[in-house]
Amino acid sequence: MVKPKSLSSTDDLPEAQRDLRGRVSVSVAGGRRWPRWTKWVIVACLSAITGLLASWLTYQSAESTPIAFESGALRLDGSAINASSGSDSRTLLGHRAYEEAPTNSLVPLSMDGGIQLRQAAARQFEAMIADAAAEGVRIIPLSGFRSIEDQQYLFFNIKAERGQTTRTRAEVSAPPGYSEHHTGYAVDVGDGSRPNLHLEVEFEQTPAFQWLAQNAARYSFELSFPPDNDQGIQYEPWHWRFVGDSDSLETFYRDR
Repeated sequence: MVKPKSLSSTDDLPEAQRDLRGRVSVSVAGGRRWPRWTKWVIVACLSAITGLLASWLTYQSAESTPIAFESGALRLDGSAINASSGSDSRTLLGHRAYEEAPTNSLVPLSMDGGIQLRQAAARQFEAMIADAAAEGVRIIPLSGFRSIEDQQYLFFNIKAERGQTTRTRAEVSAPPGYSEHHTGYAVDVGDGSRPNLHLEVEFEQTPAFQWLAQNAARYSFELSFPPDNDQGIQYEPWHWRFVGDSDSLETFYRDR
């Protein structure tokens, strides 16, 4: 029996097989046909290759990108990068590093033109000792701003004159570049009625120290090196620092 021409060559196949053959599509050169899902495989492969290339480029770029690490930064290869922070995290023999105050930021104390402090610190210091004097207590300045050059002499020359070891000297005097006096915010004081106790621990027994212990905070001054301080510096009841404005506060309390 001759098959009617209205039927295609696949009409006599089972339905499942006809469905499968219907999914076979596009012909390529030479007349060969490929399944339709072939192009999706090719697209997936190209996407994977593109993703791998992007990841490789990102990795190459990251090699030169700094990552934060405590006070500075490190590159991914381990090399160091200088920190841009204004504070200096260095310490030496227990002392912290400080920049030297600009000359134009300093003013002389009126009662002794040879001693200088930053303007805000000088103003508050003069008000403080004037109020103490009104109560019969004589607080006098012994030392204010000191340059790094001044500290060079005080540390090395005095150490040699006294035959002190480096560590012993560092307990009572900071190495050059590491003194609070460089900032223009620190001042050493004495009791005008007890000059024999200047720069001695026994200064704590004087009326000047006792008045300061009770009132200095009202003028934004604080003791730099109290007993058992965390820097391991010898107790210095005569050494006070000003922390009454943003710059002085950051100088002494910024994270290190």
